[in-house]
Formats: sequence, structure tokens, C-alpha cells
Amino acid sequence: MGQRLLQRRLTHTSTRIRELEEELRIVEDQKSQLVDDADELSLRALVSETPAAEFEYRQAKKHADVLVKRSLEIREEILGLNKRMNELLDRMNGATQ
Repeated sequence: MGQRLLQRRLTHTSTRIRELEEELRIVEDQKSQLVDDADELSLRALVSETPAAEFEYRQAKKHADVLVKRSLEIREEILGLNKRMNELLDRMNGATQ
């Protein structure tokens, strides 16, 4: 693999990692808020014992769960890209020696 191609792939991978890290920051902020909201609605549902309160809690919990899952997906993708970046750097170092 040529140096230029390696450099392009490194640049692309690095850019994608930065984009994912920014997305993760946003998702983590939202997740934190939604988890707190779901916890509060859970208590409210327990105290009030009404179907409406239970429904609100289930909806909030569902949204929080989606963000928890997305956060894990982003983290896994970042780990994979970091591994790919290390492989590309190893190839680049091997090509220059």
C-alpha cells in the first residue's frame, strides 16, 4: 500500500474518530439528562400509581435506553477505528524502514 493511500486512510480515520467523539459527548449529555428524568418519573409512577404516570415513565425509560445503546455503539466504533489507526500507523512505519 502506498504512502499517499496510507496517509489518506489515516486522515479519514482520524477525522471519523473526532466526529464520533463529538457525537459521543452529545449523546452522553442527553443520556445523562434522560436517565435522570426516567428515574424521577419512576418514583412519580410508584407514588401516584396511575396509568398515565406509568406510561410517562415507560416512554422516558425507552428513550434513555436508546441513548445508552447508542453510546455503547459509538464507543465500540471508536475502539475499532483506533485499532485500525494503529494498524495503518504500523504499516506506515514498516514502509519507511
